[in-house]
Amino acid sequence: MIKLKSLLSDIPLPIRLFLGKALLFFVVWKIIYIGFLLDSKVLDHPLTTHVGDASVKVLNEWSSMSNFKSVREESTTVYEGEYTTGLVSQIYHNGKKVLSIADLCNGLELIVLYIGFIICMPSSFWRKVRYIIIGAILLDIVNIGRCIALIHLREYYHYYFDIAHKYIFNVTVYSVTFLIWIVYTRKIHLNNETIQVR
Repeated sequence: MIKLKSLLSDIPLPIRLFLGKALLFFVVWKIIYIGFLLDSKVLDHPLTTHVGDASVKVLNEWSSMSNFKSVREESTTVYEGEYTTGLVSQIYHNGKKVLSIADLCNGLELIVLYIGFIICMPSSFWRKVRYIIIGAILLDIVNIGRCIALIHLREYYHYYFDIAHKYIFNVTVYSVTFLIWIVYTRKIHLNNETIQVR
């Protein structure tokens, strides 16, 4: 216990404050989400529907492909080996299902993670608001782009679909999030504190 206290005291105060705020934000978000929002259809369902509808709109209006349709319907999906049944956004191309967007894939958790980081870092209120709005919109666009790319792979390069879905696009989305964080933190000064490596 004494070693833990000593280790914690070696961490600069701004970093301890950030980690404390981040932990508090995470706990509060999970309590609110699991306790009130998970089955309420307030956040997940509209966001999932939006991602499906936006993907279809882009494909129908701005690509060489057409005749896509997004439908919100009951479906059984497999996530990490577990079967779950619920409403998903199904995207059909010429009547054939090409992509299912479940609530787990709508980008909400990533957007909340991004917002939590911005809130926990020291900066002015209006700078935080600006980055939260711009970042959330950018991450939503990236997620829509991910769905469009998955549909394209499903239609033309089916062999690459699974690896792109599980790895490549996840790395891409998290890399964009990380880059926005880097841009945001460029002008943050932690009271001239330096981290000493022992």
